[in-house]
Amino acid sequence: MPPIRQSPVIGRLTKRSDFLAVRKGERRKGPYFVLEVLDRGIAGEAPRIGYTVTKRQGNAVERNRIRRRLREAVRLKAGFDLKPGHDYVVVARRDALGAPFADLTESLARRISRPQAAKRDQRSGPTPNNRTE
Repeated sequence: MPPIRQSPVIGRLTKRSDFLAVRKGERRKGPYFVLEVLDRGIAGEAPRIGYTVTKRQGNAVERNRIRRRLREAVRLKAGFDLKPGHDYVVVARRDALGAPFADLTESLARRISRPQAAKRDQRSGPTPNNRTE
């Protein structure tokens, strides 16, 4: 039987200003949610996570169910990949309600553990063909 891993210490985002600050960070899109990540630059502090489910996703019962599913997915699997000193916001989509839980946890773990993508230089794109020479 594999050893049981203890859940890591994870903080919560509670203030609106914290949620707005994370919006300036990196966005990682998935089929069930959008993950926003911000490096606070404080490596010694525990990671913090917040959840957002808008009214467009359903009534209060459905929104709370989506939030509970995402929280449990982080607790069971994805929370082990959270980096210290980072803030995470999970913006849920409607599909998170009916998704198989295994798919939801895998997708969340994959988005969290993904290394930061290299930013593409906007000047290195293709040359426009509409030049008149």
